[in-house]
Amino acid sequence: MIRDDHQAGPTLTSPRSNGARISLAHGGGGQLTDELIGGLVLPRLGNGLLNELLDSAVLPLDAQHRLALTIDAYVVTPWRFAGGDIGRLAVSGTVNDLSVAGAKPLGLALSMILAEGLPQRDLDVVLASVAQASSEAGVPVVTGDTKVVGHGQADGIYLITAGVGVVPTDRRLHPDSIKAGDALIINGPIGEHGLTVMLAREMPEIDSVLRSDVAPLNHLINRVMTRHGGGVHFMRDATRSGLAGLAADLAKQSGRHITLDEAVIPVRPEARHAADMLGLDPLEVANEGKVVIVADRNQADQIVATMREHELGKQACVIGWVGDDGDGICELNTLIGGRRIIQKPYGEQLPRIC
Repeated sequence: MIRDDHQAGPTLTSPRSNGARISLAHGGGGQLTDELIGGLVLPRLGNGLLNELLDSAVLPLDAQHRLALTIDAYVVTPWRFAGGDIGRLAVSGTVNDLSVAGAKPLGLALSMILAEGLPQRDLDVVLASVAQASSEAGVPVVTGDTKVVGHGQADGIYLITAGVGVVPTDRRLHPDSIKAGDALIINGPIGEHGLTVMLAREMPEIDSVLRSDVAPLNHLINRVMTRHGGGVHFMRDATRSGLAGLAADLAKQSGRHITLDEAVIPVRPEARHAADMLGLDPLEVANEGKVVIVADRNQADQIVATMREHELGKQACVIGWVGDDGDGICELNTLIGGRRIIQKPYGEQLPRIC
């Protein structure tokens, strides 16, 4: 059961009466997003499932399965970037949100909001990417909707994808299953998606080999769950607010002390260089092809070995652990031998990167 302070959520000061307005930072996945959800969304819509604030809701279905349901909106700009585009992003993100809930994804719904004047050839490129990513994942688009808005009322193309999947009834992945001694495992280098998009937007003249990591992770995750499912306690993909935001959330939601080791967190040299140019911390930059698995420490090495057998897990490694303290704090052991507290970014470092 989620603790009462998490159910209540952070609050805005009289959000419905003080004239407060939405800012870009409210969509960044950081503390301001939490305030918006806690101050406006949950007071109106809150219930036992929504209050858990997990990436997918898991509902009763039958004796053998439960139903996983998720939805996400994609407004990335530019819509095309090295390594992918908004179409690949929309499929991968929703497939991954289902997969980290322990679900086998079954189907996707795709909604398109198109701006008047969008070249049809651009839409065709996006739809080709949707088809390719859907084929890679083995998860079809089975329904959808299309709307067009007037010139200047939207920025090119927005996509919304919803997905459904099935979870075995004996599989429960939840922050309250995280235990002292558990290991945190990631499948590869961090920061590549957000940095790629920001370079394309802010420094298009830079010739970089950096590419977004956007990819559907369901086959990798299924391999891990098939072999080691009993040892996996929780999973989440490290999207908005990056690895730092994910780890801070895990500590808060589980009530456990979590430690990350900066020396072993994989970051490619080109990503570190891009982060330095943009003045960003790779720990706080979004990923779209990275999963963090919290698992029994006695199975961590086997899980890493299994992940490394897959193309999307070649650089899998243990990056941290869960401590004995129940203080809900996340800290980082730094490269220079220090320690610092990890918190979710307050606002929006990287607007519209997904």
